[in-house]
Amino acid sequence: MIGILVVDDHPIVRDGLRGIFAAEEGFTVVGEAGDGAEAVTMAQRLLPDVVLMDLRMPGTGGVEAISRLAALGNPARVLVLTTYDTDSDVLPAIEVGATGYLLKDAPRAELVRAVRAAARGESVLSPAVASRVLGRIREPADDTLTPREVEVLGLVAQGHTNKEAARVLFLSEATVKTHLLHIYAKFGVRDRAAAVAVAYRTGLL
Repeated sequence: MIGILVVDDHPIVRDGLRGIFAAEEGFTVVGEAGDGAEAVTMAQRLLPDVVLMDLRMPGTGGVEAISRLAALGNPARVLVLTTYDTDSDVLPAIEVGATGYLLKDAPRAELVRAVRAAARGESVLSPAVASRVLGRIREPADDTLTPREVEVLGLVAQGHTNKEAARVLFLSEATVKTHLLHIYAKFGVRDRAAAVAVAYRTGLL
């Protein structure tokens, strides 16, 4: 049985999803949460196989919840199920660890297949989202890093602290921090882990 935690701030949506999986063999909805913070607490207690996660919710949103679950080492696969497919929604969710990303207009059969695939650890993206992600990777970059920024990011990817990177490159720690801020701005991310993820995904590292 695939245990599912349903996370959405709309009770009607949660009821609908519970009904869909109650009618399918091999699934059990182990719990429901109305926001990201509640989702993290319940996922830690219930240990579902798959978390169906909405993104935009009052209080703690889906991206932050996914990030928290990853930091806690929770083994659940997170499948985003939302109405939003903009870059600002899709990319952060994937970068912090979402296994898949579906839109709420997906056919019932596609949703069921996606949850099964997510439970197996397979990545699942709706066609619109997949096109958006590929387009982002392939677009000509006006966000090209300087050689020095690549050096800094490479050291960060190896686990070096800012202080250690500064020592290796014979720079001040403040200069390393400035390079990192420029990298974040070019990649459209907010932290070191996300910057490293983008660099590996695009082949820069």
